[in-house]
Amino acid sequence: MARMTYLFWLLGVLAVDQLSKLLAASQLAFHRPVPAIDHVLFFTLTKNPGGAFGILRGHGLLVVIVTAAISLGLLGALLFTRLRDGSLRLGLAIIAGGALGNLLDRLRLGYVIDFLDFRVWPVFNLADVAIFVGVGLILFRLLRGAAPC
Repeated sequence: MARMTYLFWLLGVLAVDQLSKLLAASQLAFHRPVPAIDHVLFFTLTKNPGGAFGILRGHGLLVVIVTAAISLGLLGALLFTRLRDGSLRLGLAIIAGGALGNLLDRLRLGYVIDFLDFRVWPVFNLADVAIFVGVGLILFRLLRGAAPC
């Protein structure tokens, strides 16, 4: 796939993440769970001012700086490296889209909007899902012997 295709994946992840958060914020009240799938999935609107799982709470500027550096590094790797394996590039694009979605929240709101609540895990969002899927795709390809460059 051409580099533009991966940029479209990145922008698609970013758009779906931001739209889902806009919808959640407009339809849900903070900390008032709404059952979606009986006893499995709830929609619970929360604010996460820290990093993943709320770590570094109270250190918002540090989280923004680290997230921005990681996002720019991923974007640079996606656009300016010669990764031969399309799955690795796709994984980077998906991770970058998720990271940029959460960074945009932090810059715009001072916190990340989370709303997916399985009750056995901290509340999260679609950007977090994208990051997880992207990392999984990269690890799968590397374990299957894909050459990074």
